[in-house]
Amino acid sequence: MSITRREFMKKAAALSAGLALGGESLVNAAETKKPNIVFVFSDQQRWDSVGCYGQELPLTPNLDKMASQGVRFETAFTCQPVCGPARAALQTGKYPTEMGCFTNNRPLPLDEKTLATYLSAQGYECGYIGKWHLASGNGVNFREIGVPPERRGGYKDFWLASDVLEFTSHSYDGHMFNDRGETVEFPKDRYRADCLTDYAVDYLRTRDLAKPFFLFISYIEPHHQNDHKVFEGPKGSKEKWKDYKIPGDLVGTEGDWQENYPDYLGCINSLDRNLGRIREELEKRGLSDDTLVVYTSDHACHFRTRNAEYKRACHEDSIRIPMIACGPGFEGGKVVKGLASLIDMPPTVLTAAGVKPPSYMRGHPLQGLVAGRDWPEEVFVQISEAQVGRAIRTKKWKYSVYAPDKSGGRDPGSDVYVEEYLYDLEKDPFERTNLVSDPAFADVRKDLAAILKRRMVAVGEKEPVIKGAGEP
Repeated sequence: MSITRREFMKKAAALSAGLALGGESLVNAAETKKPNIVFVFSDQQRWDSVGCYGQELPLTPNLDKMASQGVRFETAFTCQPVCGPARAALQTGKYPTEMGCFTNNRPLPLDEKTLATYLSAQGYECGYIGKWHLASGNGVNFREIGVPPERRGGYKDFWLASDVLEFTSHSYDGHMFNDRGETVEFPKDRYRADCLTDYAVDYLRTRDLAKPFFLFISYIEPHHQNDHKVFEGPKGSKEKWKDYKIPGDLVGTEGDWQENYPDYLGCINSLDRNLGRIREELEKRGLSDDTLVVYTSDHACHFRTRNAEYKRACHEDSIRIPMIACGPGFEGGKVVKGLASLIDMPPTVLTAAGVKPPSYMRGHPLQGLVAGRDWPEEVFVQISEAQVGRAIRTKKWKYSVYAPDKSGGRDPGSDVYVEEYLYDLEKDPFERTNLVSDPAFADVRKDLAAILKRRMVAVGEKEPVIKGAGEP
């Protein structure tokens, strides 16, 4: 069964009794002590695509404004540069190997508790819009049908999503599925990011505000379009954004960035415009002061310059992401220099909602980093599919190992790894000079290997043997 956006929102509004826009509902919102939370999640977005991180083109005025009012995390990273595993970590606070979701096409276990699980228990209305990527696998395929309720990670109050959005849509056509599994078609010739935002704005307009809400909006942009094998920005992107400065990591490389980068930037600009629409609606409803808005991405994009595809590597252009928060607890236009990770987001969201994060969550509430408290000096990254890899990133160093005898698509880890990369990021920010075989840095590698082993053991992995590059 297929329904239009208008029909869908009419049903959703009636079910939630969310038609009241008058003074009573706003009073209820003002009286609640728990902030609303809107989590805006992009897909495959580089940190340097945003103006406040150094992008020179006027791509992101709304994100830049949000950063000037909130908190920008200068050096933020994914904990797993693959779509599904990053999402599993973000929803649960665990590393992907801990729950078996270390590659794409591995469903989130039904007994895993998520952000929605904890927030629902604390009285939040939890809604999800967009790409899910945590239902299909183990012989079950939800890529072309609706995700059943038990596979939605606890988002039980509002649901409009596709398990793999790039399989049910293109830039100007497609559909998602509502909570009853009905197909909700995108309006003809409307850009995909605009469509998702239409639903998000409608959601915000129709809340009765009797309860605080947690809305997770998961865009597919600027991810490449799988079946078309290109990036698809809004029409006119190739011309509008053709005069860009080549990022330093791409200078002199091949890959496919030259034909795709303007469209990639067009995707970013569309996301920014739609973030502006969301924040504008919050302002109209008088919710800005009571709502935490978070913006980040699952991983970055190296345009096939580091391996045969777009991520799945330890390099900055695969793991470094934008991360900006604005609202209660994240105010004042601060720029935080400490190393932040996507794995820190689950305890951060729970802390913002007044929920004590469970002890098994591997990250730390970013409120502590903002306040200047003691903070880890490295981030830990698991890498799969392209390889079985592990990496740490400190302020100065990038250190990575891989398991040559293991399959990145099959094996979660290894007992033996080999050193693969060492970069001095202070001297070599674009990671052009690999020091992994340089004897002058043997002690550095030894120290970093010890830190990496400690981080691996801390998330339930067996302490491995790490061999030097070229060792038998």
